[in-house]
Amino acid sequence: MPTKVWQPGVDKLGEEEELECDPTAYNSLHAFHIGWPCLSFDVVRDSLGLLRTDFPHTVYFFAGTQAEKPDWNSIGIFKVSNVSGKKRELVPSKTTAGDSDMDTDNNDSDEDSEDEEEGGSATPVLQLRKVAHRGCINRIRAMTQNPHICASWSDAGYVQIWDFSTHLNALAESETEVPRGASSVFNQAPLFNFKGHKDEGYAIDWSPRVAGRLPTSGATWNVDATPFTGHTASVEDLQWSSTEDHVFASCSVDGHIAIWDAHLGKSPAIYFKAHNADVNVISWNRLASVMLASGSDDGTFSIRDLRLLSPKSEEDKSLVAHFQYHKHPITSIEWSPHEASTLAVSSSDNQLIIWDLSLEKDEEQEAEFKAKTKEQVNAPADLPPQLLFVHQGQKDLKELHWHAQIPGMIVSTASDGFNILMPSNIQSTLPSEGV
Repeated sequence: MPTKVWQPGVDKLGEEEELECDPTAYNSLHAFHIGWPCLSFDVVRDSLGLLRTDFPHTVYFFAGTQAEKPDWNSIGIFKVSNVSGKKRELVPSKTTAGDSDMDTDNNDSDEDSEDEEEGGSATPVLQLRKVAHRGCINRIRAMTQNPHICASWSDAGYVQIWDFSTHLNALAESETEVPRGASSVFNQAPLFNFKGHKDEGYAIDWSPRVAGRLPTSGATWNVDATPFTGHTASVEDLQWSSTEDHVFASCSVDGHIAIWDAHLGKSPAIYFKAHNADVNVISWNRLASVMLASGSDDGTFSIRDLRLLSPKSEEDKSLVAHFQYHKHPITSIEWSPHEASTLAVSSSDNQLIIWDLSLEKDEEQEAEFKAKTKEQVNAPADLPPQLLFVHQGQKDLKELHWHAQIPGMIVSTASDGFNILMPSNIQSTLPSEGV
């Protein structure tokens, strides 16, 4: 049968039909899990190189579990090495059956592929260390300047600061895979435990400019006794400015986004209605610092130019793009650290989509590309031209992150585990040879 493009939310699967992943769409695709599902994780910056383009790759993560009982939870510090794949091709070469360079591996199979591919064998190696944690972890973040320092938000209502340098060093020196069931759980006290919040929360973010500013850092951990107030409902996400030391943004269930300047007091400098439903997530563009993306419970996500916001005007003139593609809540959104116009968005509809806002429909260019690739698949005509890539296969997607040191790599977590993916059509600006 001819290949057919399946449109999520439009096409229906028959009783005996199932979706199949096209491995040629990826330069790398691997799956794994660490036991219990993880609602939140963070990529840990390492010393293996600022811009890495050659396979196989090694990546480090922190992740917090959502276990059935509070005492069963842990923070996982893990290393995934031998992440294999192929170099990006601008025009994909035609592959035959059985000639796939990709392999999706969930580390549950004892069948290791003996086939060698460009960039190493197809099976990654997962190494894991666990630190005991009472309660589920709602959000976890590693400090940019000191990646071994980690902050976690618990559903028990407290924020904790951890030092995981011992575990990271042990993983860096080891090459042996440890079975998940045999992983030891370490008992470790946090550096700091803040219990000042009345309820659980989700919104934490380390400042990319001031080391240790999550709360303020000095000789000891200090917490400002006076909270920032302005939202009328739960705060769902925070993002620090990449250009201003004292400026950050927040979003809330009240449908608003607030911009705060700590120098001006504890009330929002700017406060505006962003969506008609809960604002779940925001992302501040690190390459184009005037751009802020937000995702809502109604499935929409928006892009705003902060230069067009005015604290004295109730009219919002900052909206530059608004997408209504998803029909379910947006669960994560993040700008690419390597391309200013590219961002990734995940939704409760089990889709992770990469968008490139610089793209416009060009029928002549499309026809030329199809001729080169002998493309037989006709893409649906109603897809937005900015839609670059659709990744599926995970259930109940929760959070995604780009890898800041590996252009084109995205990691995502869902109820059924993690995916590491590198789409073949991501046009990241790669360094020239020898750089």
